[in-house]
Amino acid sequence: MGGMKWFLLLAATALLCSWLGVPQHALGQSVGPDRPLKVLIIDGNNPYHDWQATTPLLKKILEDSGRFEVDVATLPMEQLPPGEAMRELTSGAPGARAGSPQTAGFRPTFSDYDVVVSNYVGPRWPAETEADFVAFVARGGGFVCVHAADNAFPDWTEYNQITGVGGWYGRNEAWGPHVYYVDGELVRDTAPGSGGHHGPQHEYQVRIRDREHPITRGLPELWMHAKDELYDSLRGPAERLHVLATAYSAPEQQGTGHHEPVLMTIDYGRGRVFHTVLGHADYSMKCVGFITTLLRGTEWAATGDVTIPVPDDFPTADQSSSVK
Repeated sequence: MGGMKWFLLLAATALLCSWLGVPQHALGQSVGPDRPLKVLIIDGNNPYHDWQATTPLLKKILEDSGRFEVDVATLPMEQLPPGEAMRELTSGAPGARAGSPQTAGFRPTFSDYDVVVSNYVGPRWPAETEADFVAFVARGGGFVCVHAADNAFPDWTEYNQITGVGGWYGRNEAWGPHVYYVDGELVRDTAPGSGGHHGPQHEYQVRIRDREHPITRGLPELWMHAKDELYDSLRGPAERLHVLATAYSAPEQQGTGHHEPVLMTIDYGRGRVFHTVLGHADYSMKCVGFITTLLRGTEWAATGDVTIPVPDDFPTADQSSSVK
C-alpha cells in the first residue's frame, strides 16, 4: 500500500475510533512498550479524602515509571462539604438519575486514552458523559478504580457493574452480595446489611489469592501494606469479578473477621477493570506495594499484559516499604 493510502487509512481509523468512542488500541493501534500508554485521571471532589494531594501523587507514580503519559480532568464544580456531598450522593435505590447541575460541562474525550483512573467521588456526570464512559469501557477501554472511587455513584447501575463492589452512600443488600473469603473460598453473602465500613487506619498484611494473574505474578504471597484504611463489607453486583488479593479484617481493628478483597479485576464488555481499595492518603500511596500494584494494574487494564517489573524493595510478609 502506498504511503498516502496508508496515511489516509490511519487517519480514517483514528476518526472512526473518536466517533464511536472506541479507544484506538481496540482497533489495532500498538500499545506495546515502544509507546507510552495514555492515562486520564479524573478528580474534582472526594469527601473525606485529600484528592488535591493524592492526584498529583498518582500522576507522578504513573509518569515516573516511564510507561504512561498522564492528563488530569478536574470536574468544574464547587467543592461540596462532606455533609452536603453525602446528601447529594445518597439515594434510595440503584439506577436513578444522571446529570447533576454541579457537573455541567464535564465531557472529556475518553477515546483519546488507553485507560481512565478515577480519584473522584461526587455528583453524577452529565448523561452524555456517562454514556461515553460506559461505551469506552465496554468497547475495550481500561478503567482503574482507586480506593474511595468505589464509593461513587451508588445510583448509577453501569458504574456499579464496572467497579464490581462499592461502599457507603446508602448501599445495602439491594446493591448485591458482600464478597469475602472464608477458609480460602470466595463467599457471596446476600444477608441484609449495609455496604462499606472500615476501622482505624493501620498497617496490614495483604494475601495474594491469584499468583498467576499478570498483575500479581511474581509478587510474594504475603506482604505488609503501609498505614491505610482497610475496607470491609463492600457490596455490589460482583459480576465477572475476580479477587486477586485479600486482607484480614480483624475484629480487634473493628473489622468483620473475614478476609476482605483489596485487589480485584472485573470484565465489562471488552474492557478490563482494575479495582484497588488501597490508597486512602498520600502516605498510603507511598507504599511500594501500592505503587507496584497500581502500575501493573493500570498497564493490565490498558493492554491485558504487564511488563512493569516487581522492584527489589517490595514489602515482605512482616515489613512494609515506602518511598520518601
